[in-house]
Amino acid sequence: MIKIPARQNNSITNHTLHGLDHLRAFAITIVFLYHYGRLFIHPEWVNLISKFGWTGVDLFFVLSGYLIASHLFKEIERYNTISFKTFFIKRFFRIIPAYLIVVAIYFFLPFVREREALAPAWKYLTFTQNLGLDLRTQGTFSQAWSLCIEEQFYVILPLALFALISLNSIKWGAWLLIILFLSGFLVRLYCYDHLVLPFIDDEAVWRRWYTAIYYPTYCRLDGLLTGVGLAAACQYFPIVMKRIMKWGNLILLPGICILTVAYFLCLDERSFEASVFGFPLVSIGYGLLVMGAISPSGFLYKVSSRITTTIASLSYGIYLTHKFIIHITQQQLEKFNIAGDSNGMFLLCIIACLLAAFLLNKIIEKPFLKIRDRFLKVRKEPIYSIEKQ
Repeated sequence: MIKIPARQNNSITNHTLHGLDHLRAFAITIVFLYHYGRLFIHPEWVNLISKFGWTGVDLFFVLSGYLIASHLFKEIERYNTISFKTFFIKRFFRIIPAYLIVVAIYFFLPFVREREALAPAWKYLTFTQNLGLDLRTQGTFSQAWSLCIEEQFYVILPLALFALISLNSIKWGAWLLIILFLSGFLVRLYCYDHLVLPFIDDEAVWRRWYTAIYYPTYCRLDGLLTGVGLAAACQYFPIVMKRIMKWGNLILLPGICILTVAYFLCLDERSFEASVFGFPLVSIGYGLLVMGAISPSGFLYKVSSRITTTIASLSYGIYLTHKFIIHITQQQLEKFNIAGDSNGMFLLCIIACLLAAFLLNKIIEKPFLKIRDRFLKVRKEPIYSIEKQ
């Protein structure tokens, strides 16, 4: 469960955000289905519901941007500064241990690899694997690209906020967010015209599109910026946001409509329209879903579920491990004449992925969070929880 403390002023407060658990569970589910349908033998029906599953990563970006920025804005409000030591130690203990374990598994146990080859080790260790990523030669553990973008962004974000604090211009950050969001259109337009369009008739143009448009950090900041913008609005425009939050369920409707438009716009993911306008539309749509999820009047906020809470708590582990777990599970179970495209194989792969994520959570994630808490000597007063990032 994601918990956020009662605030001491008029800005938006939610004590228990069930809605974010629902959205996180939804995000990892559609990502799982997308990868299952694209990379592995699967039942035919999987592709019918997984076409838009790639956007689950964008929903993770929005959620992450909102939660991390909320923590930073809270700290700025209380202390008018940012503790870089605390911030980066929290990020390290939450992200790095489980990540390094999975990286080590891929490098030291080659039989687990779901595709031909890995990127160089230094790219994983420096979180730069997403830059210049070529699926032909570095397709294994390719999902690490989104972690790279998040870690790069969270090096820059606190530094940018600290600079704004030093200049006593924190509220001008809204203009910076808008400028960065709009610049994404121009960057993708340039990349498409110069790095993709000249090779549009090439059979391997899809690889160029992934390398030039889909994976680079400078093309994929829309979701993170949307989340940060939502956190900033809740922090610095609380009265306006409280009025909007009264319509929690209605907020979901335009979000769903925008995502529907994005779905049809992105039927051909590598088209000009999808490349330039698809990502921001998806991010805005999911941003509205997050807004509805944190609205006390909305049903997503009010309804709790052990299922979605459990899946949400395991989502990081599932994301890290699901590809090699599916690969190993299918490889081994086919020896027992279980068809790769059967529903039984699909169910067993789900169970295997949940079990692997559970073990990773119990053996690595939770113990390191306890070490982090002891290391920081966490204050007794409640702080924003970012443990699910």
